[in-house]
Amino acid sequence: MTPGNNGASTPEDDDPFGYLYADGQARGAQPPSGGGYGYPNSVSRVRAVGERQYGQQQAPYGQPPQAAYGQTVPQQAPYGQPNAHYQAPETLPGGATSGVRAPQPAPPRRGPNTKGLLIGAVAVVAAVVIGIGMAMLNGNTDDGAGNEANSTPSQSQSDKPSPSGSKSAPAGELPKTDAKALGLDGGATTASDFKGAKAAGGVYVTGFNQVGAKVTWNVNGIQEAGTYRLYVRYGVPGADADATLLVNGEANTQPLNMKNFGNTPAGDWEKGWKTTWANVNLNKGTNTIVVACNDGNQCNAVLDQLYITK
Repeated sequence: MTPGNNGASTPEDDDPFGYLYADGQARGAQPPSGGGYGYPNSVSRVRAVGERQYGQQQAPYGQPPQAAYGQTVPQQAPYGQPNAHYQAPETLPGGATSGVRAPQPAPPRRGPNTKGLLIGAVAVVAAVVIGIGMAMLNGNTDDGAGNEANSTPSQSQSDKPSPSGSKSAPAGELPKTDAKALGLDGGATTASDFKGAKAAGGVYVTGFNQVGAKVTWNVNGIQEAGTYRLYVRYGVPGADADATLLVNGEANTQPLNMKNFGNTPAGDWEKGWKTTWANVNLNKGTNTIVVACNDGNQCNAVLDQLYITK
């Protein structure tokens, strides 16, 4: 190949660095000055794979290439225009697919759980209503309990009965009596020598410390038969005492206990006032209660008041 001839050549003859070697210089290779190979008038073109045909004449620069005998040269599209023979790889059978994926739709956003909020609000309202109802019920129960407790005499109230003799008690109350209204037998009598009795006028029953002495109380106005509690207020001179208790003519199995509770000084009657009680079975209407000093009893005591509770 001579300088200026772009005829048929082999790729190895187009050495861009031929000017660096002696044989390249002998063939006229020079350093590149316009972007071509190192040989004179050489042009650097980019050819598609398989486009160049070895052994054919190359067309001068700027002229269309000449087809070899029996071959056709595909027409090149003007610069910037699409090539009619070009097909994208992804359009060919088995070609590569595009690397760009279509955007996936975003998952639908869930709104606030209004159903759960509604259920929670209903539960709170229900709890408040139930709490108010329970508070109201407890208030009514406490009031009723307080009234019921006040209707039952306590130990401190037992020392303050109202004297009513053997007459019927007012409606809703149980009978009470004191020394003046009791029937006295066997040497029992009344006195007011020392202080402390709560019966009217400070009167109490004395002379009870002898066998055969007794006091009788006719109890009227019992609304229904049942078991009741009989309270007896008494006084002792610093020593224990007891007596026999009879209800409707039948003696209780246990004596009426009149001990010296609190161990008051011997001989001190004014400090010896106490209260004792015993269960009694009463009939509806009128009943008879007797406190007697019989054989075997220690009867050195005085009697003040008697009353009944349920």
